[in-house]
Amino acid sequence: MKNRPAFTPLLELLPAVVPFVGPSALERRRGRRFRLRLGANESVFGISPRARRAMQESLDLVGWYGDPESYELRSELAKVHAVEMENIVVGSGIDDLLGLVVRSFVTHGAAVVTTLGAYPTFNYHVNGYGGELHQVPYREGYNDLQALADAAGRVKARLVYLANPDNPTGTWYGAGELRAFIGRLPPRCLLVLDEAYVEFAPRDAVLPMDAADPHVIRLRTFSKAHGMAGARIGYAVTDAETISAFEKIRLHFGVNLVAQAGALASLRDEDFVRDVVRAVEQGRRDYALLARSQGLSSLPSATNFVAIDMGSAEGARAMVSALAERDVFVRQPGAPPVDRYIRVTVGTPDERTLFAEIFRQALASSR
Repeated sequence: MKNRPAFTPLLELLPAVVPFVGPSALERRRGRRFRLRLGANESVFGISPRARRAMQESLDLVGWYGDPESYELRSELAKVHAVEMENIVVGSGIDDLLGLVVRSFVTHGAAVVTTLGAYPTFNYHVNGYGGELHQVPYREGYNDLQALADAAGRVKARLVYLANPDNPTGTWYGAGELRAFIGRLPPRCLLVLDEAYVEFAPRDAVLPMDAADPHVIRLRTFSKAHGMAGARIGYAVTDAETISAFEKIRLHFGVNLVAQAGALASLRDEDFVRDVVRAVEQGRRDYALLARSQGLSSLPSATNFVAIDMGSAEGARAMVSALAERDVFVRQPGAPPVDRYIRVTVGTPDERTLFAEIFRQALASSR
């Protein structure tokens, strides 16, 4: 038997892990399906009827490659955000775009700053390209902007990652606070601003789009409010020189034809997205009320989920297990101090009613 070529030294050092174990994989391990799938922040409200029609019609062309330039979608996005097409790149979801950003800016040993317990796929990419992660803890359920800026200056960070609104807490900062934070970052530091949940955020939490600023890259997705997580499509907005650099290394046929058609149609269906946002707002209120009725608290949320405080990491772990035994899938954030919460995706009204019933049962048994 021939010896295989050696893996790179970096790959040999990396642990055999993935950022998330998906709900489908968990179901295979369990040997049965979840009754309520409320742990992956997927939309339960479906996709735009216009998007459905467009995607169905595009199947007639699925034997062709998708447009590697995503021209029509980028053209529409440029109108929506009042920027040039040259300021936009489309990728197969934010996870793909995070990899593109890290690959473009992080050399071996380069310092990168993020919050401990924040979205783990970013860390996965940084580790995979040999960057050095520096993490600061959440403060009372919020990203600690001052600590992030201080850490970035101290280690001379190439990148700082911030989700606003945040995952896994759901909390957010206003545009003025974000501007002040950007002003405190080192001059050669890039802010990776993950806005996956931006459609659910209040208006004053959204920075005006400034595509000429080379220090900020905005990441958006069609996975959440648009309900297209399985289609894998998102986009980034930043200065044209950075986008041009991405063109040298991105996977040009990585976004499929059906996803492009659906995203374009969904982008044009503003009423649908508005209805989803309203439905999610009611769901967040229901979950907050449920928590209070059981003597618990929850974090304020501008996302499609709510983080419920179980009092301790052990309590959260026990609740995740108790709910799984009752065929309900939720998640627990992975690092202190936010590992005291469980994160519950907003379900349909019927799903929320059923979840409330099961949650009360599980809480009573754990107590």
